[in-house]
Amino acid sequence: MKLRCAVLDDYQGVALTSADWSPLADRVDVRVLREHLTDRDALVAAVEDCEVLMVMRERTPVDAELLARLPRLRLLLTSGMRNASIDVTAARARGVTVCGTASSPEPPTELTWALLLGLARHVPAEARAVREGGPWQSTVGADLAGRTLGLVGLGKIGARVARIGLAFGMDVAAWSPNLTEGRAAEHGVRLAKDRRDLLAGSDFVSLHLVLSDRTRGLVGEPELRAMRPSAYLVNTSRAGLVDGAALLRALREGWIAGAGLDVYETEPLPADDPLRTLPNVLALPHLGYVTEANYGRYFGQAVEDIEAFLAGSPVRELD
Repeated sequence: MKLRCAVLDDYQGVALTSADWSPLADRVDVRVLREHLTDRDALVAAVEDCEVLMVMRERTPVDAELLARLPRLRLLLTSGMRNASIDVTAARARGVTVCGTASSPEPPTELTWALLLGLARHVPAEARAVREGGPWQSTVGADLAGRTLGLVGLGKIGARVARIGLAFGMDVAAWSPNLTEGRAAEHGVRLAKDRRDLLAGSDFVSLHLVLSDRTRGLVGEPELRAMRPSAYLVNTSRAGLVDGAALLRALREGWIAGAGLDVYETEPLPADDPLRTLPNVLALPHLGYVTEANYGRYFGQAVEDIEAFLAGSPVRELD
């Protein structure tokens, strides 16, 4: 009898075409769910017959309560090798193996620059004006060359963002709780003395930290007030790094010039969320990891994870 596998949140309907699932055809029936199920009862009803479940990033919290309602579950997969929404300990206690996939730092690096450039040159407003017959040249763009880019975090993604900033001729500074002057220098970056100093001295600020108890709310009202009124904040990392209420005030009251956002506390972003309509916000629907190559990696390695599990030798298990 075949195992049943459900792939959650396949918004684009590409999970089954992004990789070759045929090696599993005689052993696993795979189905995809295109819509995100926020109601837990509806989610349980949709997947309670499955032995294998794949979740996308951190969209679906898989906690002890949900695991208890999925007694058939034997293998839980996630895109990426880190997922704060999965209670790995609770899964192990129920005999559920949890495995991940690789995830490239290049797509979020590229999207960070899409947001930063879009903000600097007012791309959405100018493109809309061309399409709708509006005014010809209604804004004056911000230069990048000679300006300061402040990076909160200089890991795999932050370091790549830094290299591109340097290529644009920007002065690049960085800060994170554990960043040393030596590591900053390795990437041609100045080390800021603290996060307030970094934000106060930057024309563009981009966040690249893992969300944890220590980093949640790291950018709050004091930090946002310290920023220049002409400065922009870009967040392609995690929404929880920023105090959401303080950010709304900053945008509405002009503490900062604007924000480029790809991550939100609630996803999909509610239809009435003010971030959808504020004129100084360039908002995208969490596209940082959404590229052809990365999806091929996610779903291709999901197939490998399932094959390895069936062979009795799971790979890429989460700690």
